[in-house]
Amino acid sequence: MAERGALREGLRAYRLIAGMWVRSSMTYRTSFAVTVLGNLMVTGLDFVAILLMFSQVDTLGGWSLPEIALLYGLSATSFGIADLVLGSMDVLGGRMRDGSFDILLVRPAPVLAQVGADHFALRRLGRITQGALVLGWALLSADVDWTGAKVLLVPVMLVSGAAIFSALFVAGAAFQILAQDAAEVQNAFTYGGTTLLQYPPTVFGKDLVRGVTFMLPLAFVNWVPAAHVLGRPYPIGLPDWTAFASPLVAAACCALAGLAWRAGLRSYRSTGS
Repeated sequence: MAERGALREGLRAYRLIAGMWVRSSMTYRTSFAVTVLGNLMVTGLDFVAILLMFSQVDTLGGWSLPEIALLYGLSATSFGIADLVLGSMDVLGGRMRDGSFDILLVRPAPVLAQVGADHFALRRLGRITQGALVLGWALLSADVDWTGAKVLLVPVMLVSGAAIFSALFVAGAAFQILAQDAAEVQNAFTYGGTTLLQYPPTVFGKDLVRGVTFMLPLAFVNWVPAAHVLGRPYPIGLPDWTAFASPLVAAACCALAGLAWRAGLRSYRSTGS
């Protein structure tokens, strides 16, 4: 009951803080609309790069353009959701340097909710929109023998992928507490991870694929379940049932990230100590 109450309190605090930032950003609606459009166009440059590659080749690592677009759409949309919800975690290092993180510790609200909602940026909807548009085109264009299980797997991938990326944001923030910043290390796994997943596993070495499957299980965002949807061989010969393991992997990642966050808070010794 205590944990359930803490969860409700955290969600309430997050909603109030995020709502404050949303009202602030909507004060100048034209500026907000231009910012969202600009964010959509900038994030779309990643897919433009893929289109330029396919202007010279028919396949990339044996994958067609619609198949890679499916990987791209799943990765970009999942990451976009996590980035919208917890993308402000990378400012934690700055808060520790200027001492403002100490203020969050004494407020009557969960620290994770305060940090996650800090500078909540609704403009990040541009990334989600762009990823969803590519995903929609890919679902219509890819040669898929659709079944009920495959249809259900698409939203499961999006939710599980967003949870896995959210866990990375939280774990990265915990590492920032221990390392006294290191935001770029966190970005290497979050932003770098979504870029990695936009390309098929066949273009990478087997050691890298094993690493993002068993050590940092990003492969369960899209590589493994998408292989089932597209009827392609699973990365590094994984068994068939792993296509449906993304929710379990996401739950494990969130649990480990929560433990890391608690350990990070316990190790914090305040600015100047």
